[in-house]
Amino acid sequence: MMFTSNPFAELSASIPPAVMQTYVVIMIVLVAAGTMFDIVHKGSARYFFDNWRKSKAEGSQQLGGGEVVSLAIRTGLVDVLASGEFCSARRRVAHLLTMYGFVIYVITTAVMVFGYPTPATPTPAMLPLLWWVGGLMVCLGGYWFWFFIRVDVAAEGQSPLRIMRADLFVLSLLSSVTLGLIWAYLQARASSGANVLFGLYIIATTALFAGIPWSKFAHMFFKPAAAFEKRVSNANGSRSNLPTPSDKPEQFGSAREQPRHY
Repeated sequence: MMFTSNPFAELSASIPPAVMQTYVVIMIVLVAAGTMFDIVHKGSARYFFDNWRKSKAEGSQQLGGGEVVSLAIRTGLVDVLASGEFCSARRRVAHLLTMYGFVIYVITTAVMVFGYPTPATPTPAMLPLLWWVGGLMVCLGGYWFWFFIRVDVAAEGQSPLRIMRADLFVLSLLSSVTLGLIWAYLQARASSGANVLFGLYIIATTALFAGIPWSKFAHMFFKPAAAFEKRVSNANGSRSNLPTPSDKPEQFGSAREQPRHY
């Protein structure tokens, strides 16, 4: 059955497993190198530590070790695992689908490529099934975001086909996963077009991981640090030099139309 068959094991008939494994290692190296370059180039790490020291110096109260640990746990549970920074429920759901789908998709890909590279080592049926589920989750969340939730489309009325440099990450991600699923489907049906789709899949995947310095990929690594720093600054009273919330916050929108804020 297509959903329980390891597509990478079937590919081993034409491409040696060592080649596939080397490619995965190269992609991991590109992620690490691209993220480090992005952090150094944009000064993200320096900005974080400067803000941390400034927040600690200007805070009206000192936080104990237990309080800092509690804030770190809340950051992980709320801001990272539940994407709590999104006020829009639709955008949060789309983000969670894409994020968890991508994690499942990447992990199962690595396990199948390294642990079950050929038909000689039968792949547990659950792994390919999870691979398909993860890929479909990425497509559901990603395409939902692209066509219906993007601020320039939903709130500004721009065409969903309008492409900017900032769209490199989501487009390369959707292209990689979509082409990968189509390739696996065609390969399972022994279609002659499977090799072409596999080539396009490799190109899109390489663009996804090699384009980190020019995309939003790296933000998933240092965004939790920024969320943690924000919680600490709110807790110690410095609030990143922002004023305290108003007793009567301004109300946006009207009775005729629900507001859309991002």
